Amino acid sequence: MKKAFFALLMAGATLMAAGQAVLINYGDMNQWETRKIKESKILGGETKYVFEIAPTKTVEGNNPYYPQGGSPWATSNVYAKKMGVVKASNAVFPEKRGNGYCAKLTTMMEHAKALGLFNIDVLVNGSIFLGKMIEPVSDTKNPYSKMEMGIPFTKRPKYLQFDYKVTVPAGSMVYCPGFGSKKTLSGKDYAEVFVLLQRRWENPDGSLHAARVGTGRERFGSTVASWQNGHRLEIKYGDITGQPGYQSYMGLISTKDRAYYARNSKGKLVPVIEEQWDEPNATPTHVLLMASSGCGTAYTGVVGMVLWVDNFAFVY
Repeated sequence: MKKAFFALLMAGATLMAAGQAVLINYGDMNQWETRKIKESKILGGETKYVFEIAPTKTVEGNNPYYPQGGSPWATSNVYAKKMGVVKASNAVFPEKRGNGYCAKLTTMMEHAKALGLFNIDVLVNGSIFLGKMIEPVSDTKNPYSKMEMGIPFTKRPKYLQFDYKVTVPAGSMVYCPGFGSKKTLSGKDYAEVFVLLQRRWENPDGSLHAARVGTGRERFGSTVASWQNGHRLEIKYGDITGQPGYQSYMGLISTKDRAYYARNSKGKLVPVIEEQWDEPNATPTHVLLMASSGCGTAYTGVVGMVLWVDNFAFVY
C-alpha cells in the first residue's frame, strides 16, 4: 500500500538541468476539482466554490472531501458543519498561468453572519500540504487536529524545487479566531514553504513520535513581483542547530500545542512529537510539505498576503 502511494506521489518524473528533479504528483498545479457547497439559509444560503488539487471536475453537494485520483495534496479550504449549520471557507484558488495553472494562497477574513444570533469574522491563511483535511470541520479549536499531515516517504532529496512569487501588504498582523474580539499584534508575518523529513514510530499507548531527519524551511517577508522559477530550498540532514542559516523556527516540533497530527495504527488522529534530531545518514519514513500565506499561529496573519506557487519537485 505504501509503495503504491509512493509511486503515485512521484509519478511523472522528469529530467531538468543541474540534477534530477522528480515532479510530485499533481505538483504542476494544473488540475483542480471544483466543489459547489450550499451554505445554510441562516447564513444566506449562497453556493460557495471550494477548490482542491485533484483531477479536473465539478462536484455538487455538502459532502466531506476525500483525496481523489491519487492526489497527495490537501488544502486549507474546508466544508464546515456544526449543529446542522453549513459554512464553506476557501482561501486557496487555481489561477491561470500560461497554458496551465498555479496555486494562489491568500490570507483573508471569512465572514459568518446569522441575523440575531452571531456576526463573526475568522482570519484564514491559504495553505496547501501533503496529507488530508478531515471534514466536516465542526469547530475552530486546534486546527492542526483537523489535518492529517505528512505521507509515507523514504527518499533523501537534496532540494525541494518550486516556482513562486509573493505579495506582502503593509497592514498590521491580527489575531481573529471568530468568537472573541479581534486583536492587532506587533511583529511581522511571513509567507512560508517548508519540507520536513521524519522517522516516525508508535509507542504501545498509540502515541506517535519522530526523529527529524531532514529540514528545509523558508520564509518570505518582502514582495517578489515576478515569478522565481526553479527556486531551490535546500534540505539539510541531521542536527542543523549549529549550521549556517539556522533559525529557531526550523527547530524540532516537540510540544503538543505545536505538533502536526497523523493517524496511529488504530486509526486515531494523534499529535506527532519530535523527540530528537536523527543521524545525518538516517532514512525517513514520512515527508511533511506545506506552503502557506502565513507562518504564525492559527487565525493570525496579515489580510492581503498572497503566495503563488507552482511546479513542486524533489531534486536528487
